[in-house]
Amino acid sequence: MGYVERAQRKLDALRDRDDYYILAIESSCDETAVAVIRGREILANEIDSQIEIHKRFGGVVPEIASRNHILAIDPLVKIALEKAGITKEDIDVIAVTYGAGLLGALLVGVSYAKALAYALDKPLVAIDHIKGHVCANFLAYPELQFPFMCLLASGGHTEILDVKSYSEMVVLGQTADDAAGEAFDKVARVIGLPYPGGPQIEMAAKEGKDCIPLPRPFKGEKTYNFSYSGIKTAVINYAHNCAQKGIEMNKADVAASFQARAVGMLIENAVKAALEKEEKTIVIAGGVAANTALREGMQKAAQKYGIKVMLPPKKLCTDNAAMIGEAAFFAIKEGLHAALLDLDADPNL
Repeated sequence: MGYVERAQRKLDALRDRDDYYILAIESSCDETAVAVIRGREILANEIDSQIEIHKRFGGVVPEIASRNHILAIDPLVKIALEKAGITKEDIDVIAVTYGAGLLGALLVGVSYAKALAYALDKPLVAIDHIKGHVCANFLAYPELQFPFMCLLASGGHTEILDVKSYSEMVVLGQTADDAAGEAFDKVARVIGLPYPGGPQIEMAAKEGKDCIPLPRPFKGEKTYNFSYSGIKTAVINYAHNCAQKGIEMNKADVAASFQARAVGMLIENAVKAALEKEEKTIVIAGGVAANTALREGMQKAAQKYGIKVMLPPKKLCTDNAAMIGEAAFFAIKEGLHAALLDLDADPNL
């Protein structure tokens, strides 16, 4: 019996169990992350962030990110196993993000996971990064059950998902251009705030007022879609006009006005989708879900309409491996096939 057959038998034997160990690896962008989970329990969730490395460039440099993943991944696996109190031999399943993300960064995690799975003769499970973000909510809320509505907002994705099960997530709306997190980074750069833009704009907005008129994309249209390029362009034009007139731009006011528009669109569309689809629960996922204005605004709007909103802790909003392990847990429950050892990274997944 070959590796694949043995791996599939092992996965099939785990479908009705919750007590097995999953070692999860995430390396889709600029965080190397390794976690050990058991069911919905996090035993270790280690992250090696490269923010300080990429800050000098104003954004993530793919080649530099890949090289730093190579340096970090093996030591991080050892730390995670030690914190979880288990050895490599105790692992039952290895899960890895294979897309979407930066190709070189993904390849580091995929290659490491494949080698480790084969060496230990353990099943390998390939996980979609986006489904990982959605599944982070199960770690924060063990009582959460399918179906539910999900607002996913991150540096690379902005979507409203009608989540019927792990394998069935229907996209109801998505961005037509920039993702929400991407727009935060670009606007921060325009007004002279450092990378990463999300936390910087949130901090600046606390000192400012929503007083600068910015467009509301798709206003009055029957759609759940988003667009951030127009808002971004309006900020660029405002900054240029201030410079041409010799007026000092109030960064705090720009930040507050942009954040109000960017976050307001997310809240409005998510609530509209939940009401029209008669879904009583909205979960938030992705790095932008750590934004305080979004969290508070969503809670307020949901309460108004009698909708339950679930907000994962901020450490589970940004890229992490625990969410990848939890996604693998549900994939195994649904009878997902073991990944083949010719598994490749898919940056456009």
